[in-house]
Amino acid sequence: MSHSNQPEAQLLARILKQAGGVSHRTQGGRLPVGIGDDAALYRPSPRNETILTCDWFLDGTHFLVEKHPAESIGWKCLARAVSDVAAMGGMPRCFLLNLALPASRSGAWLDEFLKGLRMAIRAFGCDLAGGDTTRSKQVLLNIAVIGEVAAGFGVTRSGARAGDSIFVSGRLGEAELGLRLVGLKKGPLHSKNPLLQKHLYPEPRLALGQWLAKNRLATAMMDLSDGLSSDLPRLCAASKSGAQIDATLIPTPRGLAASKRLQLALHGGDDYELLFTVKPQNALRIPAKIAGVRLTRIGTITAATRLVVKTGNGKIEELKNRGWDPFC
Repeated sequence: MSHSNQPEAQLLARILKQAGGVSHRTQGGRLPVGIGDDAALYRPSPRNETILTCDWFLDGTHFLVEKHPAESIGWKCLARAVSDVAAMGGMPRCFLLNLALPASRSGAWLDEFLKGLRMAIRAFGCDLAGGDTTRSKQVLLNIAVIGEVAAGFGVTRSGARAGDSIFVSGRLGEAELGLRLVGLKKGPLHSKNPLLQKHLYPEPRLALGQWLAKNRLATAMMDLSDGLSSDLPRLCAASKSGAQIDATLIPTPRGLAASKRLQLALHGGDDYELLFTVKPQNALRIPAKIAGVRLTRIGTITAATRLVVKTGNGKIEELKNRGWDPFC
């Protein structure tokens, strides 16, 4: 992010004041040069590998600027990208923010957005290193996160093998439930509604991912961003395998009819929970909870490349991909 005497400079000064240098690592250390130069300088540990990921977050596609609280948009834009680092067992270090917004959003709305972003920076230990800004008719965000993991310990999608147990963290479908409630409500949202928390303020499972990587327990792992029925096929494709999951084991949202809960858990996106596989001899080493987050075994990796779900009445059905797709 470079500076000038134009309105953009005022916007950049606002960002730097509220979100720049929040973490203690910014001055010196791993980020010796951050905002204010032509580019940032990041100095990873010589014993670690760097993780690079980026993520779009767009008004009208991922959020509704007239309805979603600006604070939650600030939190979620970073949480989504940091979740990719969690899925590899890594630690987020810094990020670049590309921000396009109309002039009408460069005042009070921006302050609330930066408040949420600042909260996320502190929660995830991930510094704002720079980025770019421009004017646009709508709010468009792009986040690029740099993380690191101990050399040889990064977890990918491609390591699952037949016989491995399939686990998920948390409850699936809660974010989708929140999104549906958003669709039913007219006007701006009240972010304190507990049913909306998973949708508005998702929490990337960093502690869990790091624990699994450090103990070399996850053979494959990814985050659940588009829904179990969309993301499990991706893990299986990368691992050249199939899967059978048990519908009765899947942790679902509370307070709904069983059939509705299952559909949300199978196909709902935006949970940012972790989906991971474990060798059968290590399955008993997975505790019921890590860092307060519930862990549940839901099935098994198979040699056949089919993906199936066992229903409550014992029937085996094809797992149909009905998760979120930005092009649909």
